[in-house]
Amino acid sequence: MRRTLIASSLLVLALLAMGAVGPVAGQQQEGPVEPKTVRMARATWDTGWFQAEVYRLLLMRLGYRVEGPVTMENPDFYRAVAAGQVDLWANGWFPTHDGLIEPGLVETVGTQVDAGALQGYFIDAATAGAHGTTNLGDLADPGVAALFDRDGDGRADLIGCQTGWTCSHIIEHHLEVFGLSATVEQVQGDYSPLIADTIARFEAGQPVLYYTWTPNWTVGELVPGRDVVWLETPFASLPPDQAAFLDRTSIPGIPGCANNPCQVGWPPNDIRAVANSGFLEANPSVRRLLEQVVIPLADISSQNARMVHDEGDPEDIRRHAEEWLVANAGMVSKWLETADPEATPLDAGDGSAASGGVLTVAARILPPFTIYEEGTYSGFEVDLLRLIAAHLGMTVDVYAVDTVAKQVDDIHRGLAAVGLGGVAITGHREEAIDFSLPLLDTGLTIMTATRGSEPVWDRILVFLHAIWGSDLPWLLVVFAVAVLVAAHVIWWLERKHNADFAVPYRRGIWDSFYWSVVTMSTVGYGDKVARGMSGRVFALIWIALGTLVFASFTAAIASSLAVSELRGDIDGPADLPGNRVATVQNSAGHTYLTGVGVGPVAVHDLNQAYDLLAQGEVDAVVFDAPVLRFHVAREGEGEVTTVGPLFDKVQYGLMVSEDDIALRERIDLALLDLIESGAYQHIHDRWFGAHG
Repeated sequence: MRRTLIASSLLVLALLAMGAVGPVAGQQQEGPVEPKTVRMARATWDTGWFQAEVYRLLLMRLGYRVEGPVTMENPDFYRAVAAGQVDLWANGWFPTHDGLIEPGLVETVGTQVDAGALQGYFIDAATAGAHGTTNLGDLADPGVAALFDRDGDGRADLIGCQTGWTCSHIIEHHLEVFGLSATVEQVQGDYSPLIADTIARFEAGQPVLYYTWTPNWTVGELVPGRDVVWLETPFASLPPDQAAFLDRTSIPGIPGCANNPCQVGWPPNDIRAVANSGFLEANPSVRRLLEQVVIPLADISSQNARMVHDEGDPEDIRRHAEEWLVANAGMVSKWLETADPEATPLDAGDGSAASGGVLTVAARILPPFTIYEEGTYSGFEVDLLRLIAAHLGMTVDVYAVDTVAKQVDDIHRGLAAVGLGGVAITGHREEAIDFSLPLLDTGLTIMTATRGSEPVWDRILVFLHAIWGSDLPWLLVVFAVAVLVAAHVIWWLERKHNADFAVPYRRGIWDSFYWSVVTMSTVGYGDKVARGMSGRVFALIWIALGTLVFASFTAAIASSLAVSELRGDIDGPADLPGNRVATVQNSAGHTYLTGVGVGPVAVHDLNQAYDLLAQGEVDAVVFDAPVLRFHVAREGEGEVTTVGPLFDKVQYGLMVSEDDIALRERIDLALLDLIESGAYQHIHDRWFGAHG
């Protein structure tokens, strides 16, 4: 028996309630995949979240279910990992974090970035050049320090580390040993707004003094050697727990430093993974994986720049990590194979999904759900599925098809694992294919031509078009013939004895024509009247017949005007009857219109419907609201508009094989996870707006 959508929702809720799925350590779940759980943490600085996401995806591809990562302050993480409350993170900086390691319980694993993480102090190049300031010790001069005084207390304000970061302790150590406590103070708080304000001050031409590190997006905004310069320290000095690294604080070849080597005052840091020793002992494949992972500093810096410039949503960071893994697929495969050649990756199941962690997708092009431009697929459902796939530790391979029938067939034959592209969940489709939980709840809407801004001439043309398409032209012919016949009859009867109708034909026929019109309309001014018996009898007959002819003519004009105005005066579903309405054949719109007695103009695709509306061949188009609204906002802007409320509810889902229950359930769980985390809402708002 095939699963219905309601049954799917109940199944997922039941699994959650029974504890069959979920991020609980050591928990087992039924089915061919029984991954262990890794509890991840990440640092509070978002410039390290890309690396954390790369590690998360790698662990998932190794066959683990990953809980988190949860964001933690440095001391909190090191206490928690020593106590076994979390298992690992990817954001260890050494030797800066050396004093936080508890030997025997916590250990570093691998070297993600080797001696590439630099730290130090900077001032703007203009101030450095004007005052010859190249050393932190120069700030002992109250006059120099006053250049950077923001709060008016006479001391330089050094934008330092966020409260709770280990570097804040080292900065305070430097200020004390260099004799700067009386002239310099460290400004602490949330680093991101502090450094953003610093950049704004720099752009306004004001002096700036701050601490930063690499990799970090700040070095792309305030470039050392161009915008800012390094402040060397007077001599090498570190807190006692890092005294062993004093000989590493002088670093050669640093751009933007007055001397080479440059005495930055900080040893270069290795960025390393940190994990609970007991966890590593119980999971040797994780240890082998962590020992191999290397992420180039340039790649981290590049991602940080993208993250700050309009790609800083959670799904963007996940996408960046996924793209990095794809770009380095050969190296990643070697890491995973070395870590555990026998591992069952999380994306393995009954074989329906393609091997190598690739989810093959048959997509029907339907903006905004699926868009194909310049060889690239995008759209609401494409972006959402990529995020779902990343959540499962998989990548996505999309190819296009034309019809839902082709999607269903490809899934049944195993050519595709998933089908998407604005496929509405309907009863007859549920009989042929399985669906995920709904991706979007919406409805139908109506699109009409924009009429309010039409020029007067266009309105006249619409009216003339309506008249030409009615019976009015034939009535005009009948009217003209009747008037001419009546004019000739009255002229012939009255011409010899009535001076109102001149005897010469050329003059008399015009007088007779005038009499015929005014008599028929019952207006009759009385200036021309029949005087003979035959003329009066005919006049009575013509008044009776003429009234019928004139009334028919008037009714035809009124009818044409009414039709012209009614077509296009559509404000909602109740106004559709009596109008010409286009929709796609076999769509939800087609079913609705047929059900309410509106015989639709059925077309094969929406482009045909758009053309018919533009040409005035139909008065409205009825289809799924997101699709029509997207068209209105893009190609149809100013020409068409949507009217009225949504009606006839529509839900969209991902199509999957009825035989691949494991894949469907994993997609459903990933979708629920994305909804709960807020990532789904970000994608929704990007494509449909906050109120779409």
